Amino acid sequence: VPDSQAYVKERCMEILNMQSVGLATRLKHTGIKNAVLGLSGGLDSTLALIVAVHAFDRLEIDRKNILAVTMPCFGTTMRTKGNAQKLAQAYGVTFKQIDIAKSVRQHFADIGHNENILDVTYENAQARERMQVLMDLANQSGGLVIGTGDLSELALGWATYNGDHMSMYAVNASVPKTLVRHMVHYVACRADGTLSEILKDILDTPVSPELLPPTGEEISQRTEDLVGPYELHDFFLYQIVRCSCAPGKVYRLAKLAFRGKYTNETILKWLRNFYRRFFQQQFKRSCLPDGPKVGSVALSPRGDWRMASDASAALWLKEVDALEPTP
Repeated sequence: VPDSQAYVKERCMEILNMQSVGLATRLKHTGIKNAVLGLSGGLDSTLALIVAVHAFDRLEIDRKNILAVTMPCFGTTMRTKGNAQKLAQAYGVTFKQIDIAKSVRQHFADIGHNENILDVTYENAQARERMQVLMDLANQSGGLVIGTGDLSELALGWATYNGDHMSMYAVNASVPKTLVRHMVHYVACRADGTLSEILKDILDTPVSPELLPPTGEEISQRTEDLVGPYELHDFFLYQIVRCSCAPGKVYRLAKLAFRGKYTNETILKWLRNFYRRFFQQQFKRSCLPDGPKVGSVALSPRGDWRMASDASAALWLKEVDALEPTP
């Protein structure tokens, strides 16, 4: 992301064009004139909707052919659900709300899972139910399910396998989370009053999958508390994949880049976590849906990144563990 605001605007417009042209090309190639996406009221699905609107406008297809679906469940807050509906209305797309709590509870009963056990089964069942709904709605309309997940989530494996991990075309697949934020901010600054206000409130909402019950109306599950700051992980990803840096060099560069913001101990903690998750979660990247490449770093198994799903991180973790948190 350039320092100059003028260059930031130019870069964001260029990336948005790449994403929308990619989706438009897929729609034109397949002859499909309908799209379905899950709209949560979070950053990623917001950018995916923006891209879809631009693609449909480019092809001169009615925006009503975009079906934005919000699927509240156990962790959904009124803020995100409300923003999803207002965003869909502001863009003039078709909006549908489907409460999936009953379906998920039936699934829990079918597999014998106690709803009071808030484990990975509790969380992933919701994500997979949402994807089933989207896929079936797409079948009903002969539409395309648009994926919303971003590059940072793919690097960390922060996605439910065969849940939000899957789609028919993933428009954000090569856009890291820090850039997603800049993209939405760029659109917010160019939008009119109502749309701008909605987008700015989405920007102010904590990043969360909202799969655990909220505390009152406050989001209880904050992604960066669990996996670490995305700006650190995006920095690691670039240095490791694009520049082929070893752990020691990544650490030295990170200390310079984030001096005064993160302690050396914090950088080391999340660097170790990045390597661990990056290797461990490769199996999710080995079967990714198609998506447009918009930058110099991408993790598609069909071009940029080929890696065995059972590759070991031992050598890299050994080097990280030998590093000292000294100035």
